[in-house]
Amino acid sequence: MNTHNRLTATMAAARIARGELTSEALVEACLERIEAREPDVAAWACLDPEHALRQARERDREAPRGPLHGIPVAFKDIIDTADLPTACGSPLYRGRQPVTDAACVARARAAGAVVLGKTVTTEFAGRYAGRTANPHDRRHSPGGSSSGSAAAVADGMVPLAIGSQTLGSVIRPAAYCGVRAYKPTFGLLSFVGVKHFAESFDTLGLMARSVEDLQAFRAALTGGRCGPAEGAGAPPRIALCRTPYWDEVSPRGRECLESAAARLADAGAAVTELTLPAGFAEIVPALWQAVRYEAADALLAERVAGERAISRTMRELLDEGAGIAQADHLRSLATLEAARREIGGLLEGVDIVLAPSAPGEAPEGLQDTGSPTYNALWHALELPAVNLPAGTGERDLPLGVQLVARRYDDDALLRHARWCEARLSPV
Repeated sequence: MNTHNRLTATMAAARIARGELTSEALVEACLERIEAREPDVAAWACLDPEHALRQARERDREAPRGPLHGIPVAFKDIIDTADLPTACGSPLYRGRQPVTDAACVARARAAGAVVLGKTVTTEFAGRYAGRTANPHDRRHSPGGSSSGSAAAVADGMVPLAIGSQTLGSVIRPAAYCGVRAYKPTFGLLSFVGVKHFAESFDTLGLMARSVEDLQAFRAALTGGRCGPAEGAGAPPRIALCRTPYWDEVSPRGRECLESAAARLADAGAAVTELTLPAGFAEIVPALWQAVRYEAADALLAERVAGERAISRTMRELLDEGAGIAQADHLRSLATLEAARREIGGLLEGVDIVLAPSAPGEAPEGLQDTGSPTYNALWHALELPAVNLPAGTGERDLPLGVQLVARRYDDDALLRHARWCEARLSPV
């Protein structure tokens, strides 16, 4: 059996560059895995196998374009692709064909990537469930809204995928599915050509099988303009933060985080503790109010045009957002801005924060995508974050830990994440 689909992206790229592997063989392996597992996982919103293979054959004939040459990549189905439809998880847009690529798709193609297909998103990338199942146990949620992206990478269907996060939609599904993920500092990856849910808070995020893959993927999507993909370096200074929501973390989730801190300390990291000010408990409610306010504008046309085509839960959310007074919205934004000013001082002398990625394992059933609280806290502060698999829970499903750095300290975050990965979840 062709098992090239299990390679990390950087391993596959190196083999392609040496002439030991073709893009066509790699894409064929991914398609074979999809054919075998898609009935159970349901990760894909749109897939055209022949189109993917044509792209792969073109890459095999070409001179190398860049770091992703010949590597298949999946894109969340809110991201425009000129050669595949973008439906945004809604019947309103079923079959809608964009005429241009989103900026991230154009960057990936320029770096040599093969656009394998579009992955399932929850409706308009909101919180409410899609049809994708967790590949570790189909009775459990993969998280959301980037459910298909996380599940596809976890199941060996594709080595790289792009999702998006407004509250916790990259880090949380990555934790539930057991893959690496990187959510950048707000604004560092272009959102042009991607459907907005809440413009002030939407950002792209990357999923992969190794932190090295995340570094290479990020480099490709910035046109090589970010810092170099450095190795692990020296042990970092780590602040263990249980967050104000520690009481809601499962027993195994607590054990996972504290065990990770102990293992990293034993390996040479300087681990201290960070207790957030009491006022930081206001951050997540303020973010949730601001998101609903903005969503009511971002999806107004769809709300008006699609009374029957939009789910009841989405209509209720948009109606709630439309009822929020602008003065209340501005107070929410002021709360978030004050916290962003304060967090810099709290992180003095610290390289990364170690915190929960989620309250525990993926919830049972596909109607609940899980709590975004543990991601929303840091996302509201516009801080970059990485998920690393770090253990399993009571039902033997993945548990992750979240690494967080200062705003714009993305290069260092990924470097420190490689160091932590080698101690917590080596590839």
